[in-house]
Amino acid sequence: MNGPVPGTPSLLRAINDRAALRVLLDRGPLTRPEIGALTGLSKPTASQLLARLQEAGLVVLDGVREGLPGRTAEVYRINPAAAYVGALDVTPDRIEARVADITGAVVGEHTLPTPRRPGGELVERLNAALEGARPPGPLRQVVIGVQAALDPSTGALGYATAKDMPGWQIPGLVPALSAGLGVPVAVENDVNLAALAEQAHGAARGHPDFVLLWADEGIGAAVVLGGRMHRGATGGAGEVGYMPTPGAPTAREAGRYANHGYQALTGGPAVLRLLRSYGVRGADFRQAVANAVRAAESADAAQSAGQSAGRGAGEARRAEDARAGLRDIAARLAVGLAAITSVLDPGLIVLAGGMVLAGGETLRELVEHELHALTIPRPRLRLSSVEGNPVLAGALDLALDLARAEVFGFTPDPVRPAAEDPAFPS
Repeated sequence: MNGPVPGTPSLLRAINDRAALRVLLDRGPLTRPEIGALTGLSKPTASQLLARLQEAGLVVLDGVREGLPGRTAEVYRINPAAAYVGALDVTPDRIEARVADITGAVVGEHTLPTPRRPGGELVERLNAALEGARPPGPLRQVVIGVQAALDPSTGALGYATAKDMPGWQIPGLVPALSAGLGVPVAVENDVNLAALAEQAHGAARGHPDFVLLWADEGIGAAVVLGGRMHRGATGGAGEVGYMPTPGAPTAREAGRYANHGYQALTGGPAVLRLLRSYGVRGADFRQAVANAVRAAESADAAQSAGQSAGRGAGEARRAEDARAGLRDIAARLAVGLAAITSVLDPGLIVLAGGMVLAGGETLRELVEHELHALTIPRPRLRLSSVEGNPVLAGALDLALDLARAEVFGFTPDPVRPAAEDPAFPS
């Protein structure tokens, strides 16, 4: 009978090093006694460990901290220059870039406008966006968010046409981008990245099972089950914009990639047309939704203050029409969410994207009410709470996770993609 294999000195040192690096990342600058207390390491072991990490360029001194009279302690922190990572969010209108050091501190940002008919090579445009963010040193990892999905069986970009993503339909996309940019590249669906950010920093934090619905110009979803991102056999899990929905044309009538299904009922253009039919105006669908909410809330506030008698009949009618328009949007969104809920039974649904955020709590409450009227499970609905661009935030989180796995020897987060995924070449 074989007994347990004892840990070798080199293995134990590596485990201790990773533990110290982890607490320095999580807690910030620490003294040697603090590192020892947080990791359970003895004073000599902690001292040897810090000497190794300094020699490797992973840890640097960060001054001294005054303690009791006559006593000082050296403070250590992660060397931010140990590695840099880049994140890109690519849309038809622009490429948004962000660069961070290995601690996660953002050190550069840049937005490169992209014409509807872009000229130049794809790699050139991506590289120009990254260079515009002025990384202080070579990048160790780049993650690119796209409005499409990679097929894990072929490595080809799917769920988008050449018109949607010009220049991206090339064989061996990820290896080609990695070679062209001179850095390991990962390509990920933009809504999946938003879900990663939501789980790390936002409304889904601490939830191993949730669905994120992205409602904006387009409609999409991300599915996290058991703490892992679910991508599906062709990478298309969450491509709910194509989901057949009552009242909408199907792919049979409209074509595979045409405007049909859930998208045709709940995408930005459809919402704008719907609200205009209720007399609500706006330069675009986001503004129209915000205007509808404003009209409905002002009527509710006036009624609560007992001012309804003094309001004109026309104004009251416009407020009621706006409220009816919002209920109609909520009902349309709820139909698709009911189908998702009946299959996945998520504990939480996060609503994200410009349309639902413009509707705020007013629209969220209406969607939740409509959904709970349709389903036996009653998942909680929350609005996204990630500030700024959640796609870029998720891309940066993933880039940091992959870089830290390489530089520090960390185990990647289980919600991240597997190493053998063609979107994430070794």
